[in-house]
Amino acid sequence: MTSREGALSTALVRLVDTLVADYDPVELTQELVDTSVELLGADEAGLLLADGYGTLQLLASTSEETRLLELLQLQSESGPCLQAYRTGEQVLIADLEVDTGRWPAFADRAHRKGFRGVSALPMRLRSERIGALNLFSTGPRSLSAADLQIAQALADIATSGILHARVLADSLTVNEQLSMALNSRVIIEQAKGMLAEYAGLDMGAAFGRLRSYARDNNQRLADIAQAVVDRRTEINLVLSGRKPEA
Repeated sequence: MTSREGALSTALVRLVDTLVADYDPVELTQELVDTSVELLGADEAGLLLADGYGTLQLLASTSEETRLLELLQLQSESGPCLQAYRTGEQVLIADLEVDTGRWPAFADRAHRKGFRGVSALPMRLRSERIGALNLFSTGPRSLSAADLQIAQALADIATSGILHARVLADSLTVNEQLSMALNSRVIIEQAKGMLAEYAGLDMGAAFGRLRSYARDNNQRLADIAQAVVDRRTEINLVLSGRKPEA
């Protein structure tokens, strides 16, 4: 087995574990964007997921820059991620500086954030679409055919898991679950801001500390974020990575 095959195998196990364990859309989608960047020739990633009414919501991103780009797409109701969701087809742009006509506001913001290549992949199972995965490159390049195949496979696995969870739950439970996930994102952003302000970190580094602490202590990211916001967990403890005293 090559090192790439080993990394892919490990990533798939992590993704499936997230589905099988205490299912949480925030954890699952964050695992998907992190895994995509880890394995593929992309520099950053973001993910939009449709709620019970078919409205896209931002659920995960690998950086503050990609979070803002995804929010811009939602606000303007325009962009490659939205097109991938609406059409169910991949949207591949090698260089936004050349292909600026379709989404000028998005292309301009992406350029100012340092991104030029974009690959938007639909999260769909047959005719049903639930969201889209966006992969960003800082250089003018497209993902290879092999990388695109892996990225779509990862998105398809996550899609199947999410749809399976929705089938097992009634519609009210599904809507409540996604509502809780969106509320969790708000709490996570608040915790990130507290860590960033306290330690003079950028938002990406603050999120990295928060997520590492949650993983090291085998706790949900949203629960750790809530504890930070409520000041039940000391900020210094999260920043240092030390385990809380028993």
